[in-house]
Amino acid sequence: METDKQTPFYQQHLALGARILPFAGYLMPIQYSGIMDEHRAVRNTVGVFDVTHMGEFVVKGPDAEAFLNRLTVNDVTALDIGQVQYSAMCYPDGGIVDDLLVYRFKDHYMMVVNASNIDKDYAWAKENLLKGVELRNISEKTALLAIQGPDSFAVLQKLTELALHNIPFYHFVEGELAGFPMLISRTGYTGERGFELYHDPAHSVRLWDALFTAGRDYDIQAVGLGARDTLRLEMKYCLYGNDIDQTTNPLEAGLSWITKLNSGDFIGRDVLLKIKENGPERRLIAFEMKDKGIPRHGYRIFAGDSEVGVVTSGTQSPSLNIGIGLGYVRSEFSRLGAELLIDVRSKKLKAELVKPPFVEARTV
Repeated sequence: METDKQTPFYQQHLALGARILPFAGYLMPIQYSGIMDEHRAVRNTVGVFDVTHMGEFVVKGPDAEAFLNRLTVNDVTALDIGQVQYSAMCYPDGGIVDDLLVYRFKDHYMMVVNASNIDKDYAWAKENLLKGVELRNISEKTALLAIQGPDSFAVLQKLTELALHNIPFYHFVEGELAGFPMLISRTGYTGERGFELYHDPAHSVRLWDALFTAGRDYDIQAVGLGARDTLRLEMKYCLYGNDIDQTTNPLEAGLSWITKLNSGDFIGRDVLLKIKENGPERRLIAFEMKDKGIPRHGYRIFAGDSEVGVVTSGTQSPSLNIGIGLGYVRSEFSRLGAELLIDVRSKKLKAELVKPPFVEARTV
């Protein structure tokens, strides 16, 4: 059996007393001081996440753009140099291979994929590779820290001469930070202002130390995967394996905004056109609990006595102090304001369908 890998920050996690568990082939910090505390740090001040387990692929060659436009559902031709695009890959039947980010550089692209899907995604990309396109998996050579929260700009600006305020949301620059070269990306998975720092693992420990020294006056905190999940859920950001997977399609998952059906013949487009024409049979909805209770993945959703769907993600919102969740329901039950029932431990508790995000995004 293959041993779980350690990220370059593993000793830092241990020193902070992190609860560490295997995740996607890595030993990852689930929490440090506690999920609620870490969640609120990101919403109110600043937090740092080790997300080195994410996957990175480089795409090069004269037909790189055409390849990515065939492989992904968004319009890669719309990307400027230095811009990032949220997208997804689909199977021919419209099911989602993965959701991902596409970065456009001057002479190449980078795909950033979910940690648990690295091998699957790389194999899928290789299977659909065009001639004249080079694909390289650089995941093992890339470390990644996310710094998120209202004070993230102030902390990072202490460590670089680059004018961070000039980097628009979903754009990136390459430059020096804390004395090391890195890719500084104005992206994140929290709904707060922040950056993701792609760098050589040889610099990871010193970068970590520099961030925590610079952030001392801002009560900077390390944040684990537990709070990463509650933060993304408050934004209704999909999680692969919960809210989206090979059995779901982008249109029912609320990802029509990244699915450019008129921009090119991407894999799965024909099926998605038919789904759009007929309307999805089910939809991913967001709901708030009206009765006291915490919804969880797999809980059944009812309209009266009829079972109409299933919860895909749920938690007690640290920001709102109520139960919130996402789930698929038959389309006729997806109206905003509708009341549904969530089967929580054999009790049917009231929930109301709401317009996401649950908490206002403050990314810009």
